Amino acid sequence: TCSLLRSPKGFPKLKNDTFLRAARGEETEHTPVWCMRQAGRYLPEFRETRASQDFFATCRNPKLCCELTLQPLRRFPLDAAIIFSDILVVPQALGMEVVMVPGKGPTFTEPLKEVEDLLKLQQKVDVTAELGYVFQAITLTRHSLEGKVPLIGFSGAPWTLMSYMIEGGGSTTMAKAKSWLYRHPEASHRLLRLLADIIIDYLVGQVAAGAQALQLFESHAGHLGPELFQDFALPYIRDIAQAVKSKLKEEALPLVPMIIFAKDAHYALRDLAHAGYEVIGLDWTIRPQEARAQIGKDVTLQGNLDPCALYAPKEKIGELVKKMLESFGTQRYIANLGHGLYPDMNPEHVGAFVEAVHAHSRHINKH
Repeated sequence: TCSLLRSPKGFPKLKNDTFLRAARGEETEHTPVWCMRQAGRYLPEFRETRASQDFFATCRNPKLCCELTLQPLRRFPLDAAIIFSDILVVPQALGMEVVMVPGKGPTFTEPLKEVEDLLKLQQKVDVTAELGYVFQAITLTRHSLEGKVPLIGFSGAPWTLMSYMIEGGGSTTMAKAKSWLYRHPEASHRLLRLLADIIIDYLVGQVAAGAQALQLFESHAGHLGPELFQDFALPYIRDIAQAVKSKLKEEALPLVPMIIFAKDAHYALRDLAHAGYEVIGLDWTIRPQEARAQIGKDVTLQGNLDPCALYAPKEKIGELVKKMLESFGTQRYIANLGHGLYPDMNPEHVGAFVEAVHAHSRHINKH
């Protein structure tokens, strides 16, 4: 029931804080679980809700975002909700036009081609004016969740957003965006700094609106090697955590746990462990024990079942989950997939995944 916008104050009391406790490294009775892209096209009710609307028009409609965020929670006993939105709302706030092309995905009508194109971007963005619709969606959803589970807010990280803005959409090589890093390092840093500053305000605004945790998606980290990551991604990832935390303190807002998900960045796990995030999300290409050895015991891990494992029969999903829990251990751990759910997945298999995490982690904790 996503009706009437209420104030960010007076949110319902949280009933299930397992996800937040695991994020902070406190003990939990069961391992919490949520799925990236859990509000998504694999649900028939999602496709129905979205049918008549342009994708980004849906993102700008707080009531629809609220409804889409709640749908998976009506079906599955997930331990967290993540607001329905998109990482590309940030480039839109900078004045770039992005459209969702069926069968192709998000497409920029005029990607950045030359360094001079940076001048076309808004240099000062008022996030409340440009992205207030996301804040409204968060406030509305936080009320509508009725304290059932915590609500996660998110943003794309600077390099990932920069790569979209230059490539104009998805790319297998990111050659255009990476060529900027090699040819125009100063301009690249200018753009990354501009993005980082907006992301900081955007994430703080999400907490003010009611987000109880934040995830930063560095989805295109795998296109960078250790050196480029060190120069063009890590400094901004670090800076975002630090600045968000100091602004939350200044504004007397809750210090919410922050998650960094840098896909395919195994080469950077040691650095990410010291980047100021409570949780590190892992993709499916790394062994849990290896990740734990590199990251240490003071950071919670999140992940990392191969999303394609959900195509397996339900019993097999249960076995894979059990093995994953044994590898990670049930504490200081949040179960998730190693990337988002795919549109053709069977919702029942998603349910089997969620239930297996709860059942096996409870059993392991008891014994």
